[in-house]
Amino acid sequence: MPKSKRDKKITLTKTSKKGLVLKQQIVEDIRKCVTKYNSIFLFSVQNMRNNKLKDIRAEWKDSRFFFGKNKIMALGLGKSPEEEVEDEIHKLSAALKGQCGLLFTNRPKDEVLDWMEQYGEEDYARSGFVANETITIPEGPMPEFAHSIEPHLRQLGLPTSLQKGVVTLLKDHEVCKKGQTLTPEQARILKLIGKVLATFKLTPLGVFVKSEGYMPIATDDNDDNEDDNVEMETEDTTDT
Repeated sequence: MPKSKRDKKITLTKTSKKGLVLKQQIVEDIRKCVTKYNSIFLFSVQNMRNNKLKDIRAEWKDSRFFFGKNKIMALGLGKSPEEEVEDEIHKLSAALKGQCGLLFTNRPKDEVLDWMEQYGEEDYARSGFVANETITIPEGPMPEFAHSIEPHLRQLGLPTSLQKGVVTLLKDHEVCKKGQTLTPEQARILKLIGKVLATFKLTPLGVFVKSEGYMPIATDDNDDNEDDNVEMETEDTTDT
């Protein structure tokens, strides 16, 4: 009887004892998922948010999401034809670049792709986000703010003062310009005024189906300049 491709020992070199057990568990979990599920979707992540990930996992209880270091996920799949745990799955490993994740599922391919295309959750932009529009606050009273927050607004760079107990902007203030990378102060101001700029979204990059092999998915959102060592906001790869 031929030896199964999944029956292989994986050695994690240059790994501290502290993280060794976790990384070995991720590798084993990925290999088990290859056996359990028919399809694996590779996707990039824009504007990562932990709370959004929890919502997605709750919605897709019949499937499995993995987020973490690409090198560890690639080890689980197999990085070469000799190491791969399923025929041609090493092509999926080679495509693990930048900030991305894996979705193991038995749902139809078209259903998954349609869901990814339609899914998107708006959220407040964070420091480092590139503004997609110019935001300006007009001069005048800002009654939505309590008088006690006025010193904090000035610390953030807003030209404010208290006039008859009301926070007032002394002149028009440009919070950010389109194409500008936000500072922590700018991101905080945008959140205070309730301006949402970011969207948490999953963009499909490729799909591996056992009966078909790996197929890349062309997308305008794919950023080839992403650092392969970028870590996600979380390395939790469980569904809890």
